[in-house]
Amino acid sequence: MDLEAIPGVGAKTAERLARLEDPERALREGDVAALARAPGITEGRAARIARGAIRRRHGDTTEFLRTDRARELYEAALSLLQERAVTDYARKRLETVYPSASASRIDEVREFATAAAERDPDPEALDALGGVAPLSTPTGLRVRDRCLATNDAETYASAKEAFPELSVELVEDSRDLAELARGYATVVALDETFAGLDLDGDVRVVPDAEDRLEEVVPERLLRFFADNRARLEAAAAVHDAAGLDAPFDLDALRSGLDRLSEDGTVKGDEELDRLTNAVDDVDAAVSTAESVANDRLREAIQERDVTIEGADLLSLVEQGARVDTLLDRELADEFEEAIEAARAHLVDALSLRDHVDLAEQAFSEDPTFPVEHQESAVSRLRTELTAERDRRASRLKADLAADLAALRGPVEDLVHAALELDVELAVSRFARDFECVLPEFEDGAGIDIEGGRSPLLDVDFDLVDPVDYRVGGVALLSGVNSGGKTSTIDLVGLTVVLAQMGLPVPAEGVTLERFDALHYQAKSQGTLDAGAFEATLREFGGLVTGPGNRLVLVDELESITEPGASARIIAGILEALHEQGATAVFVSHLAGEIRDATGFDVQVDGIEAVGLVDGELRVERSPVKGRLARSTPELIVEKLAESDADNDFYRRLLTKFEADA
Repeated sequence: MDLEAIPGVGAKTAERLARLEDPERALREGDVAALARAPGITEGRAARIARGAIRRRHGDTTEFLRTDRARELYEAALSLLQERAVTDYARKRLETVYPSASASRIDEVREFATAAAERDPDPEALDALGGVAPLSTPTGLRVRDRCLATNDAETYASAKEAFPELSVELVEDSRDLAELARGYATVVALDETFAGLDLDGDVRVVPDAEDRLEEVVPERLLRFFADNRARLEAAAAVHDAAGLDAPFDLDALRSGLDRLSEDGTVKGDEELDRLTNAVDDVDAAVSTAESVANDRLREAIQERDVTIEGADLLSLVEQGARVDTLLDRELADEFEEAIEAARAHLVDALSLRDHVDLAEQAFSEDPTFPVEHQESAVSRLRTELTAERDRRASRLKADLAADLAALRGPVEDLVHAALELDVELAVSRFARDFECVLPEFEDGAGIDIEGGRSPLLDVDFDLVDPVDYRVGGVALLSGVNSGGKTSTIDLVGLTVVLAQMGLPVPAEGVTLERFDALHYQAKSQGTLDAGAFEATLREFGGLVTGPGNRLVLVDELESITEPGASARIIAGILEALHEQGATAVFVSHLAGEIRDATGFDVQVDGIEAVGLVDGELRVERSPVKGRLARSTPELIVEKLAESDADNDFYRRLLTKFEADA
């Protein structure tokens, strides 16, 4: 795939995407999380790239939303969907769903939405989704008890890049290798030439180290699982709650995670715990053992009277004897018992099994007081315990990494499936919350909405009155102030936006044709100056002459200039749209004047006012076909004429309205 052919992807971005394991799959499936793993690509940027790739795949080269108000409707629809997503991933992923003129793209999303609508938004699954997020890659990991060694410069460079966690050393011969083995618990030689050497220490020859990551640097894999533990456990819980088929045995994952500590080391191994505690406690145990020996000797000396004959004392002094000699002569048994007690304490305190001899060497049998440990022996003991601990930890890490290695790829699928479920559940919740149906597309159908209710109104959705409205060709929509004209064309626009996104729409039933573009001209805020008025006319000039099957929605265009001129201008626009075969709804208070100025029999629909009840306007929300709606002033005059039948003034005013009907 030519990555630079994707809209919005330049050379630098293409280079970053190419570093992904399978960028084509990620682009094809709209996998925002995978795309965001490319260096310097945020999730928002990944969503835009995914949408560009989708457009390219479907040949969707034109923009469906042609005006600010049209884009606002899309953003409102998208927001309603995103509010029903739990994860940030799903919210970004939903941005790849957009209104399109491409039949193949619409059908693709409709197929997805049909399946999604069947999903049950189980509360337990939704709760578990709160802990799911794309898996992270560990950074900053350093392993200091192991190094790689090679005598080849090219291998050295490759190893430096492949194993950033380890030190990589250049060596010339076996002597260099042996020297490294004295400083590291494990040395991994990368050259076949070192095979068969008999060297002290843990020296392994692994020429294919890059293919055996879990063996050479198991910490990388274990740290990955440790860092992502909560996300993996949440994803597994989602699969259980939603009844999804997992790509592997979830018990195997949970078992592996139970053996893993937060820092990526192995837990639950008694022998490793024993060795770790022994290394940590060496100094304290030796100090206590000294105290044990000295306390026993001090007590023995205090409890015993030592008598030395004068001749013996003179002889000992002449021989240069010290206190040690006196201890050896007079308290030999007690000294031996004190040393044995010190050794026993050290062995017991460190739970020693294989290094008892070193523990015994820590206290010399030569009599002395106070008793002091032999630092060289203690140092050897500490070194041996540390080496044994590290070897044990390495074996355990390698074993656990080997068990988890087979899950490394599948856990990505596990999390991806959970995240994609959130996307589906957002669509399902949207469809359920707003009682949606999947619309039907039919050539030349215009727009036919049955029982449509807009979720954009600032009232509880359950209180929204359903609207039936059918538009074929060009129509004028009339009605009283606050009667629902704007909300009606908003409903029309939102219905078309959702339908051409491929999604369900909030109605009992909808049939429409597939449009190439949506133009929605929002209500102007007051009369425009000459420059703005000219710009608006230019916009309509391009609209009525361009190619394609478009839907045009306009809200009170008459406010751009004087009423008389507005009616004639709107009439001219309607005539051009009619000749073009476009579908259009123009909301206007000048529907009668525009109808009179239009050179064809334009359809005029009205949102009928039922009347005034306690000063409140009551309307029938569904537009009535072929009827010019009465205005609020007319209703007020009619009410006065009926309530004051003796006053001819109100009846005369009412006839003025009847003459214009």
